[in-house]
Amino acid sequence: MDLQKQIDYWHKGSLSDVDTAGILIEKSKYTEGMFFCHLAIEKILKAVYVKMQSEFAPKSHNLFMLSEKSGISLNDDMEYFFGILMKYQIQGRYPSPSTGGHSKMQILKFLEKTKEAQKWLEKML
Repeated sequence: MDLQKQIDYWHKGSLSDVDTAGILIEKSKYTEGMFFCHLAIEKILKAVYVKMQSEFAPKSHNLFMLSEKSGISLNDDMEYFFGILMKYQIQGRYPSPSTGGHSKMQILKFLEKTKEAQKWLEKML
């Protein structure tokens, strides 16, 4: 397995997904945008996993499990944020009438938080 190729694959996907999230949120597609925020973090975590473990990333959407298996300690703020992203990834896969009750302003803050988390995780690559 070419480890760097795997890392680059997940990293590139993460960058693309955060861009897509921004486009969706700009178009008031908040649930869909937040789903892509989750995907962006999931993929950068998979890049970090490959880097740290020298093996293919697990086929999982669970940000907490991916963080733990990558040896990443999350502070309380990041744990809380990952919890929000996890709710939106479930909502994105299994829609219900509720979108999480977050305002446009909150969603925009979550997009910025996604970008911050992505940059933090990129430092581990």
